[in-house]
Amino acid sequence: MPQLIDQPQTQIETQQDFLPIHGTDFIEFYVGNAKQAAHFYRSALGFTLIAYRGPETGVRDRVSYVLEQNKIRFVLTTSLMSSGEIAEHVLRHGDGVKSIALWVDDAESAWTQTITRGARSVHGPRLHEDDNGRAQISCIALYGDTVHQFIERKDFHGRFLPGFADVPSPDRVARPVGLLHVDHAVANVGWNQMNVWVKFYEHVMGFRMFKHFDDEDISTEYSALMSKVMTNGNERIRFPINEPAEGRKKSQIEEYLDFYGGPGVQHIAMATNNIIETVTALQKQGVEFLAIPTTYYENLTARVGPIDEPLDELARLGILVDRDDEGYMLQIFTKPVEDRPTLFYEIIQRKGSRSFGKGNFKALFEAIEREQARRGNL
Repeated sequence: MPQLIDQPQTQIETQQDFLPIHGTDFIEFYVGNAKQAAHFYRSALGFTLIAYRGPETGVRDRVSYVLEQNKIRFVLTTSLMSSGEIAEHVLRHGDGVKSIALWVDDAESAWTQTITRGARSVHGPRLHEDDNGRAQISCIALYGDTVHQFIERKDFHGRFLPGFADVPSPDRVARPVGLLHVDHAVANVGWNQMNVWVKFYEHVMGFRMFKHFDDEDISTEYSALMSKVMTNGNERIRFPINEPAEGRKKSQIEEYLDFYGGPGVQHIAMATNNIIETVTALQKQGVEFLAIPTTYYENLTARVGPIDEPLDELARLGILVDRDDEGYMLQIFTKPVEDRPTLFYEIIQRKGSRSFGKGNFKALFEAIEREQARRGNL
């Protein structure tokens, strides 16, 4: 639980730029078998293997595979030991997100500023060097076992980070699908914890609230949740934070918390410029998506207005559409990609809209509930 230092709102507002962030540097997963997981991310989701760290590079306790698709970087790390942090993380959570790493100009300043404001330090700035230069990394704790790493790489000229060996091209397994960058990453936290972490991002990291959805916005006949979206000053980082709300049956957030063993990253949204082409390719490569009833599309254009995409193609693929006063967006959600019903992915295409598909919440969460019912967890 973060211990926050109270500051007047006016003081917070004048400090919005104390933690400039250029974007998501990478997301690291702790997994049970990184070699096999990397094959799925390459052959199904279209990522390319670009770097590796393990016994062959002098690291004795773990193996890491670095995967890339345009500006998205995932690191899959597995333990070579039966005990220790990585093995215990996988035992407790299954495969899941350990770190959301943020690209900054000064990892020491980022660590100092956040620690001063009440963050719990995982480790201070550490210098990493090899023949390609040097990078500095610091780290603070988040909800559950999740962390933020601050990555300073301005003096590094290699493919990823010091200590990682570049993997020669081409990757004969990878089948790219047009994913561009991380649009947002969503956290699930426990009962009455959403505002705790909203305050953390406001006070500790200088974020502001971008959107707020309550249980009236996100509810079905059976369950509900609440969500607040936090963003940094340049809006390159967006973190929705979900918590359960009272309902007749178990919500998707409660199911996640039960199977993950606590709070963590529920899903990662990845942007594309052509969602029809991307989703078509992903389906051909074996990625499973939530099923949306055909009735959703019967009055779609009346609800969202004219759109560029063929309605029959959207219905065939199960793509959702929503509009706000800035434009519209298209989105679709995979089924969980782990055996535990925890982590899943969102594919999103924005055509002006900066929101999160409020008009789709009912259809989406009813689809999630159908999957919960099949698992016997509703």
